[in-house]
Amino acid sequence: MPSTPAPAPVTVIGLGPMGRAMAGAYLDRGHPVTVWNRTPSRADGLVGRGARLAATVEEALTASEVVVLSLTDHDAMYAVLERADPAALAGRVVVNLGSDTPERTREAAAWLAERGAVQLTGGVLTPPGGIGDPGSTTLYSGPREVFDAHRVTLEVLTAADHRGEDPGTAALLYQLNMTLFWTALTAYWQALALAGAHGLKAADILPLATGALDLSQFLDFYSPRVDAGDHTGDVDRLAMGAASVAHVLHTNADAGVDTTLPAALLEIFERGVAAGHGGDSSSSLVEVLSATSGR
Repeated sequence: MPSTPAPAPVTVIGLGPMGRAMAGAYLDRGHPVTVWNRTPSRADGLVGRGARLAATVEEALTASEVVVLSLTDHDAMYAVLERADPAALAGRVVVNLGSDTPERTREAAAWLAERGAVQLTGGVLTPPGGIGDPGSTTLYSGPREVFDAHRVTLEVLTAADHRGEDPGTAALLYQLNMTLFWTALTAYWQALALAGAHGLKAADILPLATGALDLSQFLDFYSPRVDAGDHTGDVDRLAMGAASVAHVLHTNADAGVDTTLPAALLEIFERGVAAGHGGDSSSSLVEVLSATSGR
């Protein structure tokens, strides 16, 4: 009977909550794990479970072919990796899970390639609690053959979804996800502030908030129409939406709640109306927002 390959050694650099969860997942699956962090004490719990704490970045890099970076952004990546002799990067597969722009991610891939390393960009679509759960997903881009060669190791963390060779693709998809996430969550904070001004608690509006933030039926409806360039105002009209957002703004103002968010939203709607989209669907704001780069 063929033997099962032993779990591959993995290095994890960056031990915030996400990095610690990743290193822990690898330990749980029997991988030899080397870790490094600017504050070494963050590794104490992992070392107690069997991880090896590298004394230097160079030692961490040379310990494993697969190096997982769990750092804030690419500035942090450069600050860490430039501590080591560039030769320590040669032959490494750098799984870069830091958040940054697609263009900066491409630059990071080129920088690593100059030093003999290959970058796999990853966009992790789960908080630390979802690491190790096969129901969670990370989007990857970069050389397909490298992804395939290390897929088993990557899928210790989450399901792994390869989205193309361009190292910037996963970064773009991650930023799209964050655009949706932070905008929606901030709207929830705004609603809680308004509710609180009227003596309501988060629990009081939880069913309302849950229903309002489930946009799946709207997304299913609008997506094919937007792709077809169809902004017909047969279901909703931007002018009516602008009036509704104005009511939201005034309700917040009357309650003494900060109006920065609803005011910004109303400005976008009014810009769409001024551009001649008042009778079109609110989906026409896609065209208005797309045009801002040319202003």
